[in-house]
Amino acid sequence: MPDLPREIRDIAELPQKLTQSFTHRMEELEDSRRLGTPVAATRRFFEIEGFDLSGLLALELFTTVIPLMLLGFGWASHFSSQLSFGDTLIKQLELTGAAAEQVRNLFGSGSSLRSTWTVFGLGSFLIWGIPMSSQVAKTFGRAFRRERYPFWGEAWRGAVWFCLFLVTQALTVKISVGHPGTFWDVVANILGLLPSFILWSVTPAILVRDDFHSFSRSSWPYLMWCGLAGVVLDTVGVRMLIRFLIPALLHGWVDFGPIGVAMALMTFCTVVAALWVVTACLSAVLWERRAPTDVVIGRHTE
Repeated sequence: MPDLPREIRDIAELPQKLTQSFTHRMEELEDSRRLGTPVAATRRFFEIEGFDLSGLLALELFTTVIPLMLLGFGWASHFSSQLSFGDTLIKQLELTGAAAEQVRNLFGSGSSLRSTWTVFGLGSFLIWGIPMSSQVAKTFGRAFRRERYPFWGEAWRGAVWFCLFLVTQALTVKISVGHPGTFWDVVANILGLLPSFILWSVTPAILVRDDFHSFSRSSWPYLMWCGLAGVVLDTVGVRMLIRFLIPALLHGWVDFGPIGVAMALMTFCTVVAALWVVTACLSAVLWERRAPTDVVIGRHTE
């Protein structure tokens, strides 16, 4: 009997491959659910090489988000020669002494940023945000154990996510109060968590390849666990870092001069990147435990 053409053999073997894939996903899910949530999230972090992902993501944050923050400050201050981003940092971080003086000298006034506020200058940083969002997509894809989208599919999804990320940060800054002194300030800070909750809730649906229809409209409520993980780790965690870690680093590295400030910012970006990777792992674990099995492994149909 002659051998069948390769295409026909592939079609004949497809049911067996699908069965094996389904069995493998079931085994992975059962193994994960047997573990405690912190243990499962930690194991997922090392499974996806979380430290390597954190290092790459930290570089993207340092070269993309920090410049955009400076440009955003310049625009919000109308590029005033009397206002400096350094003075804002000193006030927010409650810096004093030599550390405050270094930060003040490192950052120029808002008017010094006017030359960069051009279509080319701003566009270059915005375009550079797409590789950053691609790195976030890679992180979430590994955490959710899914394949990545093709290049152009990941690029446009990354652009959408990065725009949503920038809007989220702007809304959070607009709503939140730096040093709450009244009850309504506390309420404002709680409301300021809502944009981040929405961002991290929809992140898997935007960036993670969904060949199994696991993120259909009927299963979106389970993604709120991802939003909860993002709020706790990214938003609250980052605020604690800003309040305590950066001032400690600036005071500790004051003898290094301007490079000490850069080292503090890079360290901050590294810790934030690690929190994002942990957020992806915890989101995946929580979603796998709360969503029905058929939703997680993609056995259901629309």
